[in-house]
Amino acid sequence: MNGPVSIEVLRQHLIDPEICIRCNTCEETCPIDAITHDENNYVVRADVCNGCMACVPPCPTGAIDNWRTVLKADAYPIEEQFTWDVLPEQNTMAVASVDQSPVAADTSADTAGNASGIEVDTVRGSVVPPWSAAKPYVNLYTHKAPTTATVVGNYRLTDASTQSDIHHIVLDFGSMPFPVLEGQSIGVLPPGAAADGRPHHARQYSIASPRDGERPGYNNVSLTVKRVSEQHGDSIDGVCSNYLCDLKKGDVVTVIGPFGGTFLMPNHPNSHLLMICTGTGSAPMRAMTEYRRRRRLKGATGKLMLFFGARTKEELPYFGPLTNLPKDFIDTNLAFSRTPGQPRRYVQDAMRERAVDVAYMLKDENTHIYVCGLKGMEDGVLQALKEIAEQHQMDWEALWARLKKEGRLHLETY
Repeated sequence: MNGPVSIEVLRQHLIDPEICIRCNTCEETCPIDAITHDENNYVVRADVCNGCMACVPPCPTGAIDNWRTVLKADAYPIEEQFTWDVLPEQNTMAVASVDQSPVAADTSADTAGNASGIEVDTVRGSVVPPWSAAKPYVNLYTHKAPTTATVVGNYRLTDASTQSDIHHIVLDFGSMPFPVLEGQSIGVLPPGAAADGRPHHARQYSIASPRDGERPGYNNVSLTVKRVSEQHGDSIDGVCSNYLCDLKKGDVVTVIGPFGGTFLMPNHPNSHLLMICTGTGSAPMRAMTEYRRRRRLKGATGKLMLFFGARTKEELPYFGPLTNLPKDFIDTNLAFSRTPGQPRRYVQDAMRERAVDVAYMLKDENTHIYVCGLKGMEDGVLQALKEIAEQHQMDWEALWARLKKEGRLHLETY
C-alpha cells in the first residue's frame, strides 16, 4: 500500500489593501525584510516571512493582521499581491486539504506566536498604551466608507522667509461623530488619481489638537502639515501635502480613521511627560501639552519636559505660542541645527545638557516618554537616554525593557 501523502500548506500572512494606509510601519518593523511595497500595496513575501509577529502590534489600523491557509505551492506571489484592491477569499479547497492530510506541514505562524522558534525583539518602543490611557476608537471610517470634514482654518506656522512651509489646518466634522485622543492620527484621501488611474491612497497625519477639539466643545481636529517639494534631493510635489496646504476655508476634505491605539497619553494626574520631537513630529506633543494645559487647574500635577528640534528658529512650528507657555508648566528645550554662525545642535545634545533632570524623570515610574519625528532621530535619542541612564547608575537595558513593557516609551518616527 502507498503511504500517506504529505501536503505542504502554510498560513500565509497578507496585508489588507482596503485598510492599509501605507504608513510604512510594518516594513520598518520587520526584522528580516519580509515586507516590501510598490506604488500600490504593501505585501509580505511568503518565502521570507517566519511568522515572528513583530509587525502586528505596531500597525495602527490592523491591516497587517490577515491570514489565508493555502497550499504552499499555490502561495500568493508578491507580484499578484501588488495588483490587489481587496484581499482574496479563503480558498476552501486548501482548508479541506489541510483537514484531510495526515501529514500537513504548517510553515508559518498562527496568531499565538512565532513558528520559527526564533525569539525576536526588534520593537524598540512600547506596543501597548499606558495603563491609564483612555480607550481609543479606531477605523470608524474606512476607504469604502469615509467621512468628510470642512476646513475652518489654515495657517502657515513657519516664517515666510523660509523654504519650510508648515501649516496648521483645522477640520470640522459638524454633527458626524469623530472621537479622537491625543497621539492618534487620521487619513486624508486627496482628490484625483495616480498615473495608473487608481485613486490616490490615503496619507496619514498625526492629530495636533486635544480630545475636546482644537476649539473646546467643538467637533474639530487640527493637523500639522509640511508641504513636500523635495525628497532625497529631487524636486517633487507631494500629492497630499500640497493639497492640504493649499486648502481654503470652506473646502471639504475626505477623511478616514482615526488610527492608533498605543501612542496615547496617560490619564492619571501625577504622570510626567518627557516629549522629544522634530518638525511636524510636534503634532502629538502639541495635543498632549494642550490637553494638560486645559486641565492644569483640575488636578493634573505631573511634569512636562519637551525637547524640540528644527533647522532654525524660523522653521520651528508653534515657536511663538510655545515660548509663551508658563515656565512652571512646561520645561521647554529647543535645539537648532542650522543657525548661522552657531554649531549644529540636535535634540540629543539638548538632552545631554539637561542630563540631571532627564535622569530624574527616568527614575520616576510615573514618567512616560514620547519620541516623534524623522526616523534619523531615533538612534540618537535612544543613545542619549542610554548614556544618561548609565551615568546615573541605572541599568539601561533593564529600564528600556520595563519602559516598553509598561507602555511608557513610545516611538513614532517616519
